[in-house]
Parts: sequence; structure tokens; C-alpha cells
Amino acid sequence: MTLRLRFVDGTIIADGAVPDTLPLTPDDRDRTLRAPAHRYAELRSALDSAGVDYEDRVLDLPALDLTTDYDLRNYQREALDAWDANDRRGVLELPTGSGKTVIAVAAMAALGTPTLVVAPTVDLLTQWRRELETEFDVPVGQLGGGEQRLEDLTVSTYDSAYLRADDIGNRFGFVVFDEVHHLGGEGYRDVARLLAAPARLGLTATFERPDGAHEVIEELVGPVVYDLAVDDLAGDHLADYELRRIEVDLTDAERSAYEEAQGTFVDYLKTSNLSFSSGSDYQELVKRSGSDPRAREALLAKQEAREIMMNADAKVDALARLLDRHRDDRVIVFTAHTDLVYRLSERFLLPAITGETGASERRAILDRFRQGTYSRIVTANVLDEGVDVPDANVAVVLSGSGSEREFTQRLGRILRPKADGGRALLYEVVSAETAEERVAERRR
Repeated sequence: MTLRLRFVDGTIIADGAVPDTLPLTPDDRDRTLRAPAHRYAELRSALDSAGVDYEDRVLDLPALDLTTDYDLRNYQREALDAWDANDRRGVLELPTGSGKTVIAVAAMAALGTPTLVVAPTVDLLTQWRRELETEFDVPVGQLGGGEQRLEDLTVSTYDSAYLRADDIGNRFGFVVFDEVHHLGGEGYRDVARLLAAPARLGLTATFERPDGAHEVIEELVGPVVYDLAVDDLAGDHLADYELRRIEVDLTDAERSAYEEAQGTFVDYLKTSNLSFSSGSDYQELVKRSGSDPRAREALLAKQEAREIMMNADAKVDALARLLDRHRDDRVIVFTAHTDLVYRLSERFLLPAITGETGASERRAILDRFRQGTYSRIVTANVLDEGVDVPDANVAVVLSGSGSEREFTQRLGRILRPKADGGRALLYEVVSAETAEERVAERRR
């Protein structure tokens, strides 16, 4: 009996005489041999190397006539070639604003096969659909954002792809994972595992994850095959930029409250065997706080100290000076806390975007920012990634985490080339003589 491969519920089933060397696992439920769908290309390669005749019923896809007018820059062409040379698998790590979407569109045109694009947010979903509809003369389906329509070119959120992957896993020969670092999340990994698409492309500005889950992504999508840093492109393809740090002092009342809270936290650390050198230490503190009153007191004290240093009154005064200095510029203000966003919005009459802002209101604010009706906006985290932010040349980080990814994303919001060749400016406003100084160093 000729060996036959077929796709069933996110897996590849092999029927017939199967060599022992194949990466297949017995399934006692129906006495079949199976492999996760993402190992389809590996399975075919193993069969070809062993000289085994087989009938492939996994993918039966139409050829698509996709053409693009994009003229790739040298580094974009190099990135595409590096991906192609790695059996069309791998991750491109390129700064925000460098044109990762352009490379993916060029790859779609080169392959001419049904393609699924997976993105983390509805905003990005909408941007991808608009891009593909503009570039290609074919219908574009959408999974997520209130729609469930499948086409040979389809865009999907990670959440919708997670729900549908085992059903549609044999519909595409190419899958693009935008902001691919999200794929490291425990549930989202199944999106890649359940798709049979041999060609896989990951796009990100910051690939490595603090939890090490980027190693899982390498297995499911491929390793980083091409990477450039912001400084590699600044001045030529991205705007020149400058980072400026402004240190502010806590008020006497803030300093007293901060020292007391920070002291409570540090005293606990001295007897806890925790150093907070990694995220796991914080998770351990949270776990202990459920049963240990001292751990709970330390956790609450740490949170109080963080809020004091990140929301200091002097930061608001510093922002007032910066907004006055850059009254003719386009400014994005970033904070870590929603409460501070609304406080700044009211004080300076700034349009505010938070996780509580509805999609239509967010689009309206960004459209007005793009048109010049608004010249400044304030946000808490939601513009870090996944939103097509109109051109700005000044960013003010009033507060944030120690994440290099967050910092890179925020910097990327002001790095698109300027029509006048001007320089982008990013200000970090940091509370002096607090733990925020170390946080700022870490994210750089």
C-alpha cells in the first residue's frame, strides 16, 4: 500500500507502510501514526531523503497570481534572500518603521500561494487587510474583529487563529506571524503547531522574550535569519534620533512615602532569599503573598513605591516644560498608568488613548493626529505596538517598565523618516534617587 499523508484536525496522519525513522507518534485512539501539522515540511523532507514513494493529500492549494510594485531597499532584499535561503522559514528582527510589512508582501508575491497573516490586535488586523487589498487584486478574508470570512489571502488575530487553526490548517502554504514574539505565549503556540504551511515568516522588532519562550518560536517558525538594530538604519532609512534623560526630584511628602514603602520591601528581601534579578522572583513573591502576611506587605509596599516614583508631581511639571518647548512638534506622551493618562489629558487638554478607549474613538484620534488636527496625544502602553501611529518626531516617556521591547517599540514610534530630514527626540523623565533609575538602565 502506497504511503499516504493527510491532514486531520491540526495533525498529519500517515497511512500505509511507514519507515521507523519518521517523526511520527502512534495514536492509540484510532491506531494511526500522527505528527503535529507544523512538522509537515520535516516529514516530507524525511520521506524524500529515504526515497519513499508517497501520496501527499495534505495541501491541495491553488496558485495565486500576486504581483507587487514594491521596490525593496537593499536591506529588505537581503532580509528576504536570507529567509528564502533558510528553506523559507525564519524570523526577521527589524526596527519599527523599517518596512517589515513590505518584505512580507514581497514574499507573498514570490510564493504565489494561499497565505494567512496572523497579528496580535484588531488594529493591526485592519492595517494588514487594507495593505493586502491595496496591493493585490484578490479578495482578502478576515478572522477576528467581528468577521469570520476565509479567502486564499486571509488576515487573522492570534485569538481567532487559535480557535480555528485545527480546522483551517491545510488551507495555506504560507503563514506570516506579525509581532511574532506573541507566539511564545502558552496558548498561541498551538496556532503554529496546528498549521501545515511549510513557508513561515516571523516579523518583530524585538525577538527575545524574558521567559525564554523565543526558543519555542524558533522551533515552530525558524530562527532569526536577519536582524538590524535601530542604529543600523538611523540617518539613511530611519530618522536620526537623540535620547535625553531628565531627572526630577520627589517632593518631601513623596520622598518620605517612597522611602518607607521601599524600606518595607527591602527589609523583606533580606530574609526571603529573593533578589529580584529575574521575573521569576517577582512571581514567587506574588505566590507567597497568598499565604504569608509579610510577603503580602512587601508586595503592596513595592507597588506603592513604584507608583510614587512613576507618577511623581515633578514629572507633570517637566512635561509642561517639554510641551511648551515643542509646541510646533508632533508629540506622543507614554506612561505606565491609565490614571496618569487621564490626569495629563485633563491638565494639558491632550487626547488620551488607553485600553479603555473604544476602537472607533482610537481611530478617530489617530486620524486627527495624522491630519494635524491634533499635534500631541497621551497614552498608556496601547500604542507600544500593533497600531499604525502617524508620523511624530518627539516622544516623552514619563514612566514604563524595564523591558527593552517596550522601549524599542516606543522609540520606533518616532523613527519614520522625516520629510525635512529632521531628527527625532525621545525624552525619558526619571525620578532621581529611586529604583526607576535602574529600570531606565535596564530597558536600554
